[in-house]
Amino acid sequence: MTILQGMGVLVITAIIVALDQATKLLVKARFFLGESIEVLGDVLRFTYIENPGMAFGIRIGGKYFFTVFAALATIVIMIYLYRIRREKLPARLSLALILGGAIGNLIDRFAYGSVIDFIDVGINNTRWPVFNIADSAVSIGMVILMALVLFEKDKTAAEPESPALPSTKASPSDEHDNWLSTRSRTPSS
Repeated sequence: MTILQGMGVLVITAIIVALDQATKLLVKARFFLGESIEVLGDVLRFTYIENPGMAFGIRIGGKYFFTVFAALATIVIMIYLYRIRREKLPARLSLALILGGAIGNLIDRFAYGSVIDFIDVGINNTRWPVFNIADSAVSIGMVILMALVLFEKDKTAAEPESPALPSTKASPSDEHDNWLSTRSRTPSS
């Protein structure tokens, strides 16, 4: 992997973080908490909420749990990205998206104690939980990662196994037996 290829992953991560933080700052500056405006009729709204839970409003444990969990997840992803630095681009791209999203939401947790969400999708009263750019990046990265895992699994299952070839190298016991058989021969035999 060249330095330029490695920088590509960092650039993708940085773009996700920048887009996420810029949109959240814009929403925080222009909206009141709970305010909602229609962008594409009822299908897409911008609704400013602060989410103390996980992505899409999932709540487990306290707010410090999520901050610690997000920080640890970010570190693990960075380590794993380093370990797969020679892998093909789709694997690194998926983790760059996940990392960018994790960092974006982690910044919110440290700065505000909760995550700013504003993308509100649905029809009438059937709405998806409000989310943000970081959540979208994590979700897209996970879909790519799952597709890669499933594709590789199918690829390896489709490849026929080659039959085992007998070893042509003598084992140490064979060499020992050969040495014994040549030493035990007498000149007359």
